[in-house]
Amino acid sequence: MPVLVNARLKSGGTRFQLNDQLDFECYDGYESRHGRSMGSIVCSNSGWSDIPMCYESNCRIPQIEKYLIVEPKKEKYKVGDVLKFSCREGLTRVGPDSVQCYYFGWSPNFPTCKELVKSCGTPPQLTNGAVNETKKEKYEHDEVVDYVCNPGFLMKGPNKIQCVDGIWTTLPLCIEARTCGNTPGLAYGYALGSSAPPYHHGDSLEFNCKETFTLTGYRSVTCVGGKWTQLPQCVATNHSGKCKLSQLSGNEVVEFDHNTSISYKCRRRLEYKYSVCINGRWDPEVACPELQTQSCPPPPQIPNAQDMTTTVNYQDGGKISILCQEDYVIQDSEEVVCKGGRWQSIPRCVEKIPCSQPPHIEHGIMRASNSSEEREETFNSSLYVHGTKLSYICKDGFRISGEDGITCYMGKWSSPPRCVESERKCGPPPPIANGEIISWPLPVYAPGSSVEYKCQDLYTLRGNRNIICSNGQWSEAPKCLGPCVTSEEIMRTHKIQLRWTDKKRLYLKIGDIVEFLCMYGYNRKTPAYTFRASCQEGNLVYPVCG
Repeated sequence: MPVLVNARLKSGGTRFQLNDQLDFECYDGYESRHGRSMGSIVCSNSGWSDIPMCYESNCRIPQIEKYLIVEPKKEKYKVGDVLKFSCREGLTRVGPDSVQCYYFGWSPNFPTCKELVKSCGTPPQLTNGAVNETKKEKYEHDEVVDYVCNPGFLMKGPNKIQCVDGIWTTLPLCIEARTCGNTPGLAYGYALGSSAPPYHHGDSLEFNCKETFTLTGYRSVTCVGGKWTQLPQCVATNHSGKCKLSQLSGNEVVEFDHNTSISYKCRRRLEYKYSVCINGRWDPEVACPELQTQSCPPPPQIPNAQDMTTTVNYQDGGKISILCQEDYVIQDSEEVVCKGGRWQSIPRCVEKIPCSQPPHIEHGIMRASNSSEEREETFNSSLYVHGTKLSYICKDGFRISGEDGITCYMGKWSSPPRCVESERKCGPPPPIANGEIISWPLPVYAPGSSVEYKCQDLYTLRGNRNIICSNGQWSEAPKCLGPCVTSEEIMRTHKIQLRWTDKKRLYLKIGDIVEFLCMYGYNRKTPAYTFRASCQEGNLVYPVCG
């Protein structure tokens, strides 16, 4: 383990092998000699390739005009420090009221003081977006206008522009958002609804848990810029799990049983907040935010990023998505976050590094990207720009193992595929419980052959009803999911009964809905929505009365 100077490790370990890479990050207010907040060193034959050392970074105040008042006044300003500005009496500030020190200097630019300022006309039109309010013909100096992007588009840069001495600050960009892939899997749970991938920016999915499991966290997830927000969890229901609360009076600690709901009010707040004890944890967490939150200066103009100049301050928790210029790629987080009066998680826009000749694979040839033409020889180009994708095909008698293409990322090609020998034909298709194939089974099937399955009555087919023979193996067979059968014993235990019928036993297909109500003399112990249950994969989640 090397000695770190003003830095911490990003991964564990105390002993390292030859060619192992060790990643480190600098403490707040420090940076590496390359001006970065993170770095890496490699274990070589002669020892570590470098010393993981970070240096204190600071900003200097440039010459400012005599009418501008700057606070606080110090000899040296570290990264993260904030300056606040005001103008002498009778003058108006033109520009931000505060700026922050970053690894690249102060941002945004310092303001000036003027005696007279101009107003602005109608705010400009945003491509793939619109002003989120009624437009006026005239806006005074310092007035702010909000924008929103059209559905399916993601905003890059500040969502507000401001009139500054007759000129509107820079518009944000609305770019087409990436879609999210398959429905995310949840252990011991399932997604509700029948929507199918791909999911577009802004689409949401709601989850539920199988019987004997309880959902914790937010019930729904949303597709944001090609990624799903955090999934909930399904934890084994444990009725003995108690939640503790110490904020009731003095130092008193009170315990609450599983599934107990509480309401509480924070000091100097009018609205009530609610939480439920789920298996020993409050959901959502019982907390009161601080009454006073610090605002952040206008966000920084990061070097080599798209212009996002603004003079608008942001409140604690505010986020802004960054977009790099065309020949640059973002490193670290794609968002800056306002926290504790300062912008944090500052990314960098680094120049895209091209790749050299792509790797050769045995028994394979490269396919030209602009046609189906196959080429034995390597391409003539000596460099391939960042983001270039190339694909391979295998010679007769061989097949691709893994993805068929490679991608150039920051000077390096992704791992190429392999060409492996083609396998035998397929045997009989696999049997499935409560289902069968609709054709007479054969002892041998040629590559590319397919068979179709069907399920018995009252069973629902889940998956692709057709499977295909490829490289000696059948693709994944579907499943026949049985119906849900209402349990008389569970209903008695949960003190519930069917709402619309006197029957004790019902057969429900996948997706069917059944409604319950409490037995006479009992009250709901679970939320109202649980009394309308959906049959999912043969399971019903029953509500509880007590």
